Amino acid sequence: MNVIWRNYISCPRIRKVPHRYQSGCHPVAPLGSRILTDPTKVFEHNMWDHMKWSKEEEEAARKTVEENSAVRVLSEEQVKYESEASKYWDTFYKIHKNKFFKDRNWLLREFPEILPVGQKTEEKVKELSWNHVKINTESFFSKMHCPTMPEEKNHYKESSGSSDGQSKAGSDFSKLDSEEYRERRLKTELFPGSNAAFRILEVGCGAGNSVFPILNTLQNVPEFFLYCCDFASGAVELVKSHASYRASQCCAFVHDVCDHGLPYPFPDGTLDVILLVFVLSSIHPDRMQGVINRLSELLKPGGMLLFRDYGRYDKTQLRFKRGHCLSENFYVRGDGTRAYFFTKGEVHNMFCKAGLDEKQNLVDRRLQVNRKKKVKMHRVWVQGKFQKPLHLTQKSSNLVFSVLSHG
Repeated sequence: MNVIWRNYISCPRIRKVPHRYQSGCHPVAPLGSRILTDPTKVFEHNMWDHMKWSKEEEEAARKTVEENSAVRVLSEEQVKYESEASKYWDTFYKIHKNKFFKDRNWLLREFPEILPVGQKTEEKVKELSWNHVKINTESFFSKMHCPTMPEEKNHYKESSGSSDGQSKAGSDFSKLDSEEYRERRLKTELFPGSNAAFRILEVGCGAGNSVFPILNTLQNVPEFFLYCCDFASGAVELVKSHASYRASQCCAFVHDVCDHGLPYPFPDGTLDVILLVFVLSSIHPDRMQGVINRLSELLKPGGMLLFRDYGRYDKTQLRFKRGHCLSENFYVRGDGTRAYFFTKGEVHNMFCKAGLDEKQNLVDRRLQVNRKKKVKMHRVWVQGKFQKPLHLTQKSSNLVFSVLSHG
């Protein structure tokens, strides 16, 4: 049962690693600090932060959405957009390459959890109990070399020489420093980034607009490793061909997060941070919860999932014309790519249902202006930080001992 054995390769008992910013350490001015106090100066800047909507503005946005969602896309067309989603994004990147999106230089400001800090002040990692961190090596490597992963429940077997669950557990705990254990651990350290002490995964990396700001910032931190994936192969090729791409610190790979049978190039429970930025909105609402559930399994205890995406009534949603609505608050663009628009409550429910603790969940309302055309546009995004609990539940502990006692 390899879902039980987690993390020893990423947290050896005496290994020294850099700290991560804790979720309570917010930026000095979360979500920006440019406040519009004088409406007559609205066109002096391109963007204003922390905008409050009037009741009239909210009602106007609600009516616009009601109108543009009155006519739905035909069901057979919806099937096509779902089944060929990767093709539409692949075409997008073939056309635009890396010229469409700007580098997300704001990322490190809003999500300081990405940065390992205190690199001069190292500290020992707290020892994790054997029942929380051991990895079933054979199961992991079978996943890495097979196109699909067997169900986790079929891999609950470990060699057993004792019929007494408590004595078997005690025996295994006492073997932490045995030669057999060290050999097992060496076998598990055969994946990209296995020697890193701080691992990040960006889901939906696109052309690398988050990847390269992170890589450039952490280029002198050898303990750091970044994984990035996208289901558009063209996007991954753009990342790999970039001048700043370094295989020594980054592994870019093609992956569809909706296909839970596909293996990742690393074991479960080894990531410190997952970035999910403007990605979940492109996935069908019925599949979102499954995606979050699977991603939560990749995190270490204490690991963070950082989220940012479109909010309800963002100007992008208000600009859709009739006939582009797939389902409630879910739309298709002219190029076949899709977008969903979240509420704070929806985000809370999905991530907490996946067993993650909410550390931040904010609605970011801004006013974007075109100073040349004198046009004002309301932007709405949702930003959240969700942490995997550090503790083992009693149910998980009991399950471990049950597995040990039955082999």
